[in-house]
Amino acid sequence: MRNSKIEEQAKGIKEYVKKRYSDIAKGQGSCCPTSCECTPLVFDIGLKLGYSKEDLKSVPEATNMGLGCGNPVALASLKEGETVLDLGSGGGTDTFLAAKAVGPSGKAIGVDMTEEMVKKARSAARKYGYENVEFKLGEIENLPLEDCSVDVIISNCVINLTPDKESVFREAYRVLKHGGRMMISDTVTEGKLPEGVRKSFEAWASCIAGAMEKTSYLKIIEKAGFENIKIVSESKYEIDISDELKGKIISVKIEAHKT
Repeated sequence: MRNSKIEEQAKGIKEYVKKRYSDIAKGQGSCCPTSCECTPLVFDIGLKLGYSKEDLKSVPEATNMGLGCGNPVALASLKEGETVLDLGSGGGTDTFLAAKAVGPSGKAIGVDMTEEMVKKARSAARKYGYENVEFKLGEIENLPLEDCSVDVIISNCVINLTPDKESVFREAYRVLKHGGRMMISDTVTEGKLPEGVRKSFEAWASCIAGAMEKTSYLKIIEKAGFENIKIVSESKYEIDISDELKGKIISVKIEAHKT
């Protein structure tokens, strides 16, 4: 009975998150909790998240919706000719930046569960002539890719959105080549969140309720098989956070390797 209740809750969270990001893709919503005041200047949000002006000007404008909690592409030290996978690619900002970094001999693949986001990203790729990108509709807990098929995995504030983070990291490990690396930005917690926040679907969609305690988060990455795991940087995540949660949500950039 308990397992079925947990599964039902997880299903409800996923459907709520999918609808929220579908609405954002259609210009009908925001990723922010209702308790915050969101700036309409998504370019400025991008700067706060760690993107340079050059980054934001070099990708299709429509792909930048002010989402994320960092710039994982800046961490990844991408090389010409590499194949990069972006988990939860959304409108494609990080995927397009990765495509530019790996050049015409490389490839950038974005996977997202939201059909409207994938359509938006594919449309931008066609409009601006990106030939080394591909956007796939799929779930990051069950990736539509072959084993050992990518050199680098990036992700920007997406893994916290899923109740099944262990499956995400197992799948990431499966599709990554030996010698490959994972460079992600995500939110974690220091200390417990209020129970009401944990149960709030809106807080899940806002990258808050699904944030895992930092030490536990690192442990499930290790459990999936990754080695040489380290936090490259961390900072308090206070973009559109209520006073109740200030100081408890941490934005981390994590590097891990598959040997």
